[in-house]
This record gives sequence, structure tokens and C-alpha cells, in this order.
Amino acid sequence: MPENQPSILVTGGAGYIGAHTCKALAKSGYRPVAFDNLSVGHRDFVRWGPFIEGDIGSTAAVRTACQEHGVVAVIHFAAHALVAESVAEPSKYYRNNVGGTLALLEDLQQAGVNTIVMSSSCAVYGVPDKQPIDEDAMPNPINPYGASKLMGERILADYGKAYGLSWSALRYFNACGADPDAEVGESRAVETHLIPRLMMCAQGHLQSISIFGTDYPTEDGTAVRDYIHVSDLADAHVLALRQLMSGGTGGVFNLGTGRGHTVKEVLTEVERVTGANIGVRFEDRRPGDPPVLIADARRAKERFGFSASRSDLKTIVQTAWAWHQKAHPRRGPILRS
Repeated sequence: MPENQPSILVTGGAGYIGAHTCKALAKSGYRPVAFDNLSVGHRDFVRWGPFIEGDIGSTAAVRTACQEHGVVAVIHFAAHALVAESVAEPSKYYRNNVGGTLALLEDLQQAGVNTIVMSSSCAVYGVPDKQPIDEDAMPNPINPYGASKLMGERILADYGKAYGLSWSALRYFNACGADPDAEVGESRAVETHLIPRLMMCAQGHLQSISIFGTDYPTEDGTAVRDYIHVSDLADAHVLALRQLMSGGTGGVFNLGTGRGHTVKEVLTEVERVTGANIGVRFEDRRPGDPPVLIADARRAKERFGFSASRSDLKTIVQTAWAWHQKAHPRRGPILRS
């Protein structure tokens, strides 16, 4: 990789979205420098640039990395991201997601790096009163994870006003799918997300999956979510970064498709693509789960040209399935006759 390419530090660069973004950066002429403590990331996901094992909360670790690699900007993914865990262990989330972001920004100031794109979440909205959700909707997070992301956005805004930090925060909806080349995908020690759990059922790694809530005011009674392909998210981070580096105005931006799918629709598509009969347990709604979450992402399209070109449900499921077949051998699912 040519040394004259601009170096971008990617915190959490060995994680699911971080690794996809490193690949997108490399394709776009940047040199991604993955910085990750490997608490949930994967060393073998780092394939498109240097790797530094470290923690954003460690004294001077980020500053040293920036100086050694000539970093000109940062994309910040490093954060805990499990809603239920954040409710059970809020201190863990505020310490890492808020305290870690503060430590990161202090190191960046000392290293002279003044541009950052931060991974945020639609969890900042809580249970919104209108759909689709635009960025002018009042944030009202209902769990510590969402609150920690909203506080991170506030910190960036305050640093922008006080210190001239150039920043954007990308609020994305349901990230899913896998790299079309099946090089990286969605893999966690404890998996809570719908599509990878369905894949695990299709492969025989799980016996069944729970669907929470069948009495929502939706087409089939199950919750509706806006599913966005991880490669579209990765491209959006590159576009947002490029806009800032060219002197453009940042801010908060939704990333989604503007359309939703019910949980049952996702289940049907996974069964169609994999050919598996997936065991389902229907359970009561979980407290705080909104019936519908759909993004209004027009601001990102207008400001930096974002387009969710791979985020149709068929492509999402096909790419996820291709990667899961490559990464995790089957254990003999029950196939349809």
C-alpha cells in the first residue's frame, strides 16, 4: 500500500462495521490504520492496512498511533453496543462510550488531528412519535446505550464550538449483511442481532429463534425495522469523511433506506435464500421496543451523496448467507422437503 495515501485511524477497526469501513477506505485511496483492543473485534478482519492493538482509554495510545502513522483524520467506532447489557451495566457503557470518547478527543488534540466521523445510532431517538424519523426529531434515549451515544454527539458539538473540531456523527439504523466478497461479516461471541441468529438457525448452530411481539400495529403484527447493508454504511463513512476533509459542514446524519421490513418478512427471506426450516418461538413484546423504526436519510444524500444501493432485503440476506457459509461450517439444519 503506497505510503503517500492519507492515513485514517479507525477505532474499532477490527469490528463488524469498522472492518468493512477499512476496506471501503482502502478502495477510496486512503490508508486505514485499525486501532482495536480486540475485546469484540477480530484480528483476522484487519486486511487493508496496519493494525494497532490498543485501547482508546489508555494514556497516549491514540496520540502515539497518530504520530507514528501520520494520521490526518479519525473514524470512531470503538464502543460497547448491546442495549440489554447497557441497562444491566450502565457504568460499563458510560465509562467506555463517553469516557473513551473524551480520552480519544484529548489524544487527538495533542496529536493535532482535528477531523472525526463518529458512529452513532438511532437509539438516540428512543420511541419516536413520527415515522420516518428525521434528524430534527427530539432525541429521547430510553437506555444507557442510546444515552451514551447522544452524549458523544454532544461532546463533539461542544468541541466543535470551543476548539474548532470538524465532526460528523452518523446515526444508523439496523446494520446487517456482509461484504459482497465474503471477506468479513457479522460475528460476535454473544450474538443478539436478528439476521445472524437466523443464519445460525439455518446452519444448525441454534435450534430456534425468538420473535418478540406479534401484536404490533403493523402488516403482520411483528416489528418493522429499517435494514441497511453494512457496505452501504461503510461507504457513507468514507463520504462523510471526504466531505469534512474538503471543508464541508458536518453534523448529525441518519443512515437508512427510508423503508422497513417486518421481522416475519426477514424470516421468510432467510428461509427462501438458505432453504432451511427455521424454528421460531413467538414471545411477548420486549419493553421499550417501538413498533416501527424507519430513517429519513435525505440529509445525508443531499449533503454528501449517500445512497443505500445494496440494502434491498435479498442482497442483505444473500451476502450474509455467503459469508456465514464460508466462516461457519454447517451442523445439519432441517431443510425443506
